[in-house]
Amino acid sequence: MSILFETFNPKKIKLTKYLFFTGKGGVGKTSTACATAVILADEGKKVLLISTDPASNLQDVFNIELNNKGVSIKDVPNLIVVNIDPEEAAQEYKESIVAPYRGKLPDVVIKNMEEQLSGSCSVEIAAFNEFSAFITDEKTEQEYDHIIFDTAPTGHTLRLMQLPSAWSNFISESTHGASCLGQLSGLESKKEIYKQAVETLSNKDMTTLILVSRPEKESLKEAERASQELKDLGINNQILIINGVLQSYDDTVSKSLFDKQREALRNMPPDLKNFVTYEISLRAYNITGTDNVRAFLYEDNDKISSEKINSNRIPKLKNVIDDLYISDKKVIFTMGKGGVGKTTIAAAIALGLAQKGAKVHLTTTDPAAHVKFVIEESSDITISRIDEETELAKYKEEVLSKARETMGNDDLAYIEEDLRSPCTQEIAVFRAFAQIVEKAKNEVVVIDTAPTGHTLLLLDSTQSYHREISRLQSDIPKSVKNLLPMLRNADETEVLIITLAETTPVYEAMRLESDLKRAGINSKWWIINASLYATETTNKMLKAKASHEIEWINKVDKHSNGNFAVIEWKADEIKGEKLLDL
Repeated sequence: MSILFETFNPKKIKLTKYLFFTGKGGVGKTSTACATAVILADEGKKVLLISTDPASNLQDVFNIELNNKGVSIKDVPNLIVVNIDPEEAAQEYKESIVAPYRGKLPDVVIKNMEEQLSGSCSVEIAAFNEFSAFITDEKTEQEYDHIIFDTAPTGHTLRLMQLPSAWSNFISESTHGASCLGQLSGLESKKEIYKQAVETLSNKDMTTLILVSRPEKESLKEAERASQELKDLGINNQILIINGVLQSYDDTVSKSLFDKQREALRNMPPDLKNFVTYEISLRAYNITGTDNVRAFLYEDNDKISSEKINSNRIPKLKNVIDDLYISDKKVIFTMGKGGVGKTTIAAAIALGLAQKGAKVHLTTTDPAAHVKFVIEESSDITISRIDEETELAKYKEEVLSKARETMGNDDLAYIEEDLRSPCTQEIAVFRAFAQIVEKAKNEVVVIDTAPTGHTLLLLDSTQSYHREISRLQSDIPKSVKNLLPMLRNADETEVLIITLAETTPVYEAMRLESDLKRAGINSKWWIINASLYATETTNKMLKAKASHEIEWINKVDKHSNGNFAVIEWKADEIKGEKLLDL
């Protein structure tokens, strides 16, 4: 055994009343929050567990139908579980804002309003709206010893709550092309509740923020970013849990994973090194059923899953490349959550197509620009890098300079916060993509980050809205207007959905896909990256974990009608000709 940090054990830690778990999708927030809730309840504490995660599998975890009012867990007498569906909440919330204008404003304006309220920021605010009631309700506070939230609000959402302009009406009169305008409309009555909720979050005697990360470079960077955003808002009582730490090895795959994790932890971001940090060992099993939840923090279980692969043949990435070449796709996006390997897969596709004789332009938003170390330019491959920060700064200045002509400081502060939203960043980068695609008419363009369907619909509906009211026409460049129809043409464009063979990444990928469908964008291929199942490891723990991937490989196989590929987990960064082995 090789323990780097103290094992996370809620029985041995002095915990505050409110516990917020946060971290990237797939790091184990839900498992850790559930295990904490069950263990505290077993100790005789009265516990309320609330999930606001759109990818929540709480119902599977406890094997019981849940709702947003609270359900008792039979096997855990002191535990009540609430499952808020934030997307359902967002839909109700959106309708409550838009309904009064139906029949009074043109359809194109209504459509624009609806799209403004359809982004991830609105989903999060609707969720915050729901769980604020639990934070501020005196009866709830008195009834429970601990109130645990699976998924904390981001710094962006909390900053919005604190801006005076968030409560003004200027939003209904201003559309600058960004994403979050309007989603606080009609919440004036909740202002005091939100204020109290934010104060409770900042009170270190009442609230602990628990950052959950994997022992991986990207995951740790995301934890640092979330931590800093929340510290800037005065939420300083934070601890770090590293989930999924491999403790020993006995074959080449397990040694490679062990070494890679140790290197990530040795080189973790400086700000995280000063945290009180705990670890949870890697578990092979899916955390479902109260027995597994109780065991999660303490017990290994390397039992092999009995599930069998349904497909007679598992395609590889080269099968996807063959199809892209034969179908003569012109624009290819790799799409997925951060850390799933989009850049490497985009580089492999570029190289594979070039080897078949295609002229390829590969473009990336990779901040480290490491694509140049992965693949070299040649007579058949050109490479460009879009600097996300530069594009965002350029776009911000364009929007703010226009806003300064008509708005006061409070309104400008709101616009500035709106411009920090993930959707706005996508819009800024997408504009740069559009210029590249426009230049590269005689090449296949491979892009390693795709805009979400919401971003595309936002650009499209804003374009329609501008046509309707004849102003700010210059906000959407011609290159973007030309690109939108091309992206909807399945003969020219393909979006490859990249995921991992795990619960949350697959559900998140499905949401991304439905988002694209809403925007009329075709997606045929799914690619499961970093699969332990494909490594044929002999290590007992990893072999058991690999067997639990089968359920998700089968699910993707069925969902994609067999249009999927599996890439095995590799310790080293794949470069040059080795990209063709994926």
